[in-house]
Amino acid sequence: MLPATQRNSRADAGFRLARELVVKYGWNTTCFQIVNPGLEYWFGGDGESVVGYVTSGKSRVVAGAPVCSKANLPAVVEAFESDARGSGLGVCYFGAEARLEGVVRDSKHHSRILLGAQPVWKPSNWPKIMAGRASLRAQFNRARNKGVEIREWSVEEATNNASLRECLEAWFTLKGLPPLHFVIEPETLGRLENRRIFVAEHNSRVAAFLVLSPIPTRKGWLTEQFPHHPQAPNGTVELMMDSAVRQLCNEGDEYVTLGLSPLSKRATIEPFDNPLWLRILLAWMRKHGQRFYNFDGLDAFKAKMTPEYWEPVFAISNEPEFSVSTLYSIALAFTENHPFRVIADGLGKAAGTELRTARRKVAGIFGK
Repeated sequence: MLPATQRNSRADAGFRLARELVVKYGWNTTCFQIVNPGLEYWFGGDGESVVGYVTSGKSRVVAGAPVCSKANLPAVVEAFESDARGSGLGVCYFGAEARLEGVVRDSKHHSRILLGAQPVWKPSNWPKIMAGRASLRAQFNRARNKGVEIREWSVEEATNNASLRECLEAWFTLKGLPPLHFVIEPETLGRLENRRIFVAEHNSRVAAFLVLSPIPTRKGWLTEQFPHHPQAPNGTVELMMDSAVRQLCNEGDEYVTLGLSPLSKRATIEPFDNPLWLRILLAWMRKHGQRFYNFDGLDAFKAKMTPEYWEPVFAISNEPEFSVSTLYSIALAFTENHPFRVIADGLGKAAGTELRTARRKVAGIFGK
């Protein structure tokens, strides 16, 4: 085994090369997520392609899609999957979009499932869209009247900033599950190069912040995360979004998305159905999983910003029929191989929340 210093040096070199390739070829919305902590890298033999993935269960679960030129994508897919087979592993591309889906659509050796949809705007159209949304303008004004101010921070100011960290930790308390990872990695404050950070401040404290990740070849940005403090004034997140997109508009950017809305059916695609077993599972999750993840609330929040259109987002597996085993590999990827521990922690947190709510109700009754 290599000494720790050599391993770290090799890992740093891989990270730097991966980031360079993303800046050169990144097209998929989640392309910049491959520079987040915890991912492995596969590099093509010509040095012009990279795949960021985690090994989970029996699969390599890829963050989005291979990063390479459009012309080379079919060859890169074939080479990466061949390498995975050599290790006895399948491949699943989580968060794949139209470019990769088009490459494998007619393949008998690949299957796909619809994960949901992502809302999209052209920043130059944003001001006109917001001008027609009186309810949103009222929220912007509500936050402004409470003294909320939005400012873009430099990467140097934001990296590992204690105030942003405190806001992030407070945001975690709002969640029904412990922090998940992989393509929704919350620990980005140590790797903010090439990203943009907009911060909402209230009473000289950080109330919320927005991390934008680049989608270089589309001249676009993904709102990778928007943590907010539980006590942030109403309208803070909306005002922060508005300020950021208006800045992108001023700078001539062409694409912005709030990212995947899981289980959303808002995207218009050709007649397509997930496998029956998966439709049943996802319907159950949507009905009973709200205490862990507010699917409907997130979808409604993104929809109220009036997207110009919605894009479908897929998981694509190199197997003729998408399997339960591959779905389990995805769960392993998001929970760092501890899905049952995460669920148990979530159940414990939900039980605690419900107990505190019941105590407040009882106290209110007897207080009268």
